[in-house]
Amino acid sequence: MVFPFNSSLDFNIQLSEEHELFRKTIREFVEKELEPIAMEIEKNNHIPDELFEKAAQLGLFGVGIPEEYGGQGADHMNTVLMMEEISRVSPAFGTAVTVHGLFVVPVLLYGTEEQKRKYVPPVARGEKLAAHANTEPWAGSDIAGIRTTAKKVNGHWVINGRKMFITGADRAEFFVVSARTSPPPQDKRWKGITFFIVERDTPGFKVGQKINVTGLRGEHPHEIILEDVKVPEENVLGPIGEGFKVAVNTYNHGRVNIAAQAVGIAQAVFEKSLNYAMQREAFGRPIIGFEAVAFKLADMLIKLEAARLLVYWAATLANQKRREYVMAASLAKTFATEVAEEASAHAIKIHGGYGVDVETGVERYLRDTLITTIYEGTNDIQRLNIIRELLRQVFGAPINIT
Repeated sequence: MVFPFNSSLDFNIQLSEEHELFRKTIREFVEKELEPIAMEIEKNNHIPDELFEKAAQLGLFGVGIPEEYGGQGADHMNTVLMMEEISRVSPAFGTAVTVHGLFVVPVLLYGTEEQKRKYVPPVARGEKLAAHANTEPWAGSDIAGIRTTAKKVNGHWVINGRKMFITGADRAEFFVVSARTSPPPQDKRWKGITFFIVERDTPGFKVGQKINVTGLRGEHPHEIILEDVKVPEENVLGPIGEGFKVAVNTYNHGRVNIAAQAVGIAQAVFEKSLNYAMQREAFGRPIIGFEAVAFKLADMLIKLEAARLLVYWAATLANQKRREYVMAASLAKTFATEVAEEASAHAIKIHGGYGVDVETGVERYLRDTLITTIYEGTNDIQRLNIIRELLRQVFGAPINIT
């Protein structure tokens, strides 16, 4: 036994020639279409529509979505490889291309067949973009703390509330929105939440101000305002009152993508730092010849490859539909994002003054990676998830930790 897992075979990573061919396809797209405008995206804080169109033509929005719903196939490893390769050049565009998964996953897991057929194919084809609206000004990690309400009126639901930090809201046509449909029992705060599918042009639904966060320029989140938004009964997503489970399972499925994004960032800053250290000279020799620089590069590579292995392992477990994936995804997300944060800081120090010059494009990775430690569940929440999952495996039931 390799506690808390059952067998050494649990640590198998399944990659194929097809996966490598897919990676090369993404790398070619990134180098041809994305890399030449990456700094333009950073400076203008805007991703051109043409880039989304080219990504759609290549089928990138359908990666990870079953073929029966218009996608390229439900392979988590391909999604991870795509996120890693895109984020190596533009973490913001990596987020923009994959954020629709937070809409697609709950629809595939909990939606009716009619909902799946109506909403997933146009998203998979890149014809429509989608987003996930759960976070509120007073409820981030505390999902049960949302205050948006939905009340049943004459056969439909009326939603009122406000959502914050909603990624992709400015472009999305479809949203999954959480709302409290009944007061929670005193001992079960998570009960009484329901998810709804809401279309952008629904009266009373408004995308509000852009929130100028420190990183991911080009894909900044927005607030959403809901004022008497009428939603038909057929747009209820999943069981009424069980929306907390919908949210948690959605984040469990998508978390490994953020880990992959962090690997892409760590790869980028390692490559830039190595190249700079080989060319920059001080005291008559390349700075890679000084231990202060060489050891930083060695540590960056050690932790980069460890993070990559964790991410690929988690993706393999996801493809196998293993319960162990939940813990593995939290392990990968926590470790990889913190590795990327440390590597980005090392990269700035190796570059010296050029590291803090925005024109060189080095410091932006540190700003981007700070966000990866926060969204899709902060790393402190991941640590709680890891311990709770561990105790569930050991004792058969979770133990409350606060």
